[in-house]
Amino acid sequence: MTKILLLSDTHGYIDNDILKYVKQADEVWHAGDIGDLQVTDAIKELKPLRAVYGNIDDSQIRLEFPENNRFMCEGVDVWITHIGGYPNAYNMRVRDAIKANPPKLFICGHSHILKVMPDKKLNLLHMNPGAVGKHGFHKTRTMLRFTIDGNKIDNLEVIEFDKRY
Repeated sequence: MTKILLLSDTHGYIDNDILKYVKQADEVWHAGDIGDLQVTDAIKELKPLRAVYGNIDDSQIRLEFPENNRFMCEGVDVWITHIGGYPNAYNMRVRDAIKANPPKLFICGHSHILKVMPDKKLNLLHMNPGAVGKHGFHKTRTMLRFTIDGNKIDNLEVIEFDKRY
């Protein structure tokens, strides 16, 4: 069983509240808009990190992280990208590839809106952890944590922090 912490849209912000949850995970996944490599460096000091760059990320971040990260975690095919859309409204950048070869778990960020929903047509689970940084229109900072055990995604939990101000 692998304990995952999923976050996105840090926009250069990391604090001890976030790092407390990082320490409890086996792996941390970041769905883009990192904002500053200090964020990912702090995470990597504690746990293995899988990440993608987002639309606000500079060339230095884009050199370190890919636009798309597709990998296996135990028995689950995972695809992380920053701008991905939602079931029945995937971004045109990924739409054809998702339909041709759907992963079991599709993760994106960008919207700053936490959303977890099944795509019954493609038999996948879509996750967007919302935004845990302090920049953006969101009022509540959020992350997700869950477990992967073989091919099972389970124990999903929303982590909320006080308002960003």
